[in-house]
Amino acid sequence: MRVLIVGGTGNIGTSLTRQMVAAGVDLTLFKAHHTLPEGVTGVRVVTGDRSNHEEIRRKTAELGHFDCVIDMICYEPADATCDIECFRGRTEQFVFCSTTDIYSKTPNSYPVSESEGSVGALPSFPYAHKKMECEGRLWAAHERGDFALTVIRPCFTYNETWSPGIHSFGGQSYHLDRIRRGMPIIMHGDGMTLSSATCREDVARAFVGAAGNRQSYGEDYNLGGDEWMTHNTIWRTIARLMAAPEPDFVYIPTEILGRLLTREAEWCVQNFRYNIVFDTTKAQRELGFRYTVPFEAGARRSIEYLTQHNKIENADNYPFYDRIVELWRKHIGAMLAEAGR
Repeated sequence: MRVLIVGGTGNIGTSLTRQMVAAGVDLTLFKAHHTLPEGVTGVRVVTGDRSNHEEIRRKTAELGHFDCVIDMICYEPADATCDIECFRGRTEQFVFCSTTDIYSKTPNSYPVSESEGSVGALPSFPYAHKKMECEGRLWAAHERGDFALTVIRPCFTYNETWSPGIHSFGGQSYHLDRIRRGMPIIMHGDGMTLSSATCREDVARAFVGAAGNRQSYGEDYNLGGDEWMTHNTIWRTIARLMAAPEPDFVYIPTEILGRLLTREAEWCVQNFRYNIVFDTTKAQRELGFRYTVPFEAGARRSIEYLTQHNKIENADNYPFYDRIVELWRKHIGAMLAEAGR
């Protein structure tokens, strides 16, 4: 099978490339640099700028026909249009890496399935809204017969070089520094909404299972972890793995965080405050998706790697964080005192 991956060395793409090579696929990558994952050989690399649509059109036109094209880094709707122009009639199947974030945040029930979930990302959440627009353009191409489309929607996916936990301001590793030093940890709301995390090799395996799989043509799939954990549980687990003290959680309403820190708290306001729980039955049945790396095992591996390679950011480089803690505790204390509590 002849496969082209646009990307192929990012978070999910690194494992995807390794697994495709192991499966004996005739693999080509279109990416910014010639670098390949450690130990990977026998892969053709075509370098180029993904955002330069004229360049990608010209360079992919020279590559001939593919059985499957997988775009791991399409984000802008214009990128999706470029993909359609590049690959209609030049691939049997097109696989798009989307996101579960495109679903409405107010589902009728959990876990959210492909058939019952309502696609409805808001413009106020640009990442998800743009991915949703990309899907729309690609589905239209599928309906026209330009190629057979498969859409895969991963949930939060981590690897050993990333923080295994998402905090109220994102996934930066400085939160791990706060944990190990026993510093206060801001938690949006009461920390009781549910989330999940999936190690990248499990997610990549589903993409491999989709490539050339006719059952996946014209289908969409959710990917996510089987362990649905509160944000409190996630960070207590990480603290235990780091042999750190019990986290000193500072619970702040999400709306307040959004008003205080518009940029830093965007994902918290738009996403993390809601339950992130998805039904992966369809991907298990048709793509061979399996959740094989329990969160504790994956988190331990990430923490060990980041610690050994000195990759945990210094929390002191983010002074805004302690300023918010100080303001919150000061004014909540004053309010309680005034109320006689």
